[in-house]
This record gives sequence, structure tokens and C-alpha cells, in this order.
Amino acid sequence: MSSLFVPPTERRLLGIGLALVAYFMFTGIDSSAKWLGLVGIPFMQIVFLRYVTHLVLVTAINLPRQGLALARTGNIKLQILRSISLLGASVSNFIAVQYLPLTVTGAIAFTMPLILCALSVPLLGETVGWRRWTAIGVGFIGVLVIVQPGTDAFHPASLLCLLAAVSSAFYFIFTRKASGIDSPATSQFYLGIFATVVLAPFALTNWVWPETIDGWIAFFAIGIFGFVGHQLITVAYGFAPAAVIAPFSYLQIIFMTLAGWLIFAQLPDVWLYVGAPIVIGSGLYIWLRERRLAKPIVTPIAEIR
Repeated sequence: MSSLFVPPTERRLLGIGLALVAYFMFTGIDSSAKWLGLVGIPFMQIVFLRYVTHLVLVTAINLPRQGLALARTGNIKLQILRSISLLGASVSNFIAVQYLPLTVTGAIAFTMPLILCALSVPLLGETVGWRRWTAIGVGFIGVLVIVQPGTDAFHPASLLCLLAAVSSAFYFIFTRKASGIDSPATSQFYLGIFATVVLAPFALTNWVWPETIDGWIAFFAIGIFGFVGHQLITVAYGFAPAAVIAPFSYLQIIFMTLAGWLIFAQLPDVWLYVGAPIVIGSGLYIWLRERRLAKPIVTPIAEIR
């Protein structure tokens, strides 16, 4: 057997491993955003940092090889809609992490596949049976357990987490429609340049420099985490199909729990341990149904930060 031959199982394991590293990077985005808020950086500047660093890295790596072809798109409307959706998710999420533990924002973010499944009916013309509608309903019961509306534990920022999940669902719908039209580099370029141009007037007029070493680390890390995470998840899908990688995305809640505990000294309350498994279980059930029905499968967290 040739030494160059790589068995499919080994490629799948590599894909899963790269995806797990990517989910760690996505946790780094939220952790950096939360830390920057704690050291006094305005949230619009935080979002701007995430995208301008991403844009610089995408351009620096791809422009020398592709030239102006990097900005050539087959459907500018879809690229703008994708960019608006992802930017909305980022803004909502980055505000929410200033007020809520990472475990709470992460658990609510796992509702994205549920919302995507529901939106696929009117926007993609897909059929959703009673089993998946039931899973969607059960999943949102899990969210109610986590956010506890009507009690003293409820924080309005939880609604921003849900808004981020809705925006992320629209992002994946527009991405599905744009599939095969543009290269990943071009799509990443538009995500970066759109957000950078839109946010620049708000971020630059009230610019605040970090005053501590840890602030400077988070200042640069947020964009690097975003860029590396997106590149790794793209490569991971080249080694393993989405149906294999999707269930492992839920392990990101472990990364978020560790980050919340080790960095911010925030431990989950008991209701998260009750609600999060309900949300995750609902998402996994929808994943299993869509896999059985051979429909496109998305990961709950990838590319929404």
C-alpha cells in the first residue's frame, strides 16, 4: 500500500480534530469580546476589531495570489445579505456577553439549528414534519428553563442571544443559497469588508486604546481567533462531511464553561444544567432526522461570531 494513501477514517478524525480546535477558537472570540468590555472598550469597537483584523488577514493571504479576483462575486446581493446577517449576530452576541455568562450565551446560541429548521419552511420551501416541529418546541422550552422569564434571574440580554441565533439562521440560509457561487476566500472577504465599512464611523469616533497588557492581548486576539477559527472549520469540512462534524459542535459548551470558570470566575447555575441538555438534545434530534432525510446539515456555532 502506498505511503501516500490516507484511509477515510483518518481523514475524518483529522476533520473532527480541526473542527474542535475551531470551536475552541470561537470560544476565544467571545472570551476576548467579554474581556475587552470589562476593560472599558466600547462594544462597537469590539465588533470592529473582530472584523477589521479578519479582513486584514484574509486580504494579506489571498490578495497576492488572486488579485482583484478576490472581490469578484457572482451574486453581490447574497453576499450583502450574508454579511448583514452575520454582523447582526455578532453585534447582538457581543453585547450579550457583557452581561451574561458565556455558558448562558452559548447555550442559547444552540437554538440556531431549531430556528433554521423553522425558517427553512417559508424561505427554502422545505417540509418539516411533526417530529421536528416537536423538537423545535421542546428546544425552546429548554431556553425558557435557562433564561427564566418573569423571575429575578431573567436578564434582557437573553433576548439579544435569541436575536443573534435568528440572525445566524438567516446567515446560513443565505449561505446555502449562495453555495457554489463564490470561493470561500471571496465570501470571507465580503464578510470582513462589509462589517469594517459599516462599523468604522461608529468605532473610530469613540476609539479607546487598552491600558493593560491583558487588554492588548484581547485587542489582537479577537480577530485572530475569528480568522483562524473560520479557516479551520473550512478545512475540517474538506476532510469530513458535515453530518460527521455537526454533533461535535455541541462540545463547545465545555469550552465555554471552562472559559467562564477559569477566566471570569463564573460557574453555571443549576438551571443551565437542566435547560442546556434539553436544547442540545433537541438540536441533535433534528440533526438525526435531517441526516436520515439526507438534507443539508449545519453546525450550531460555526461562523456565527
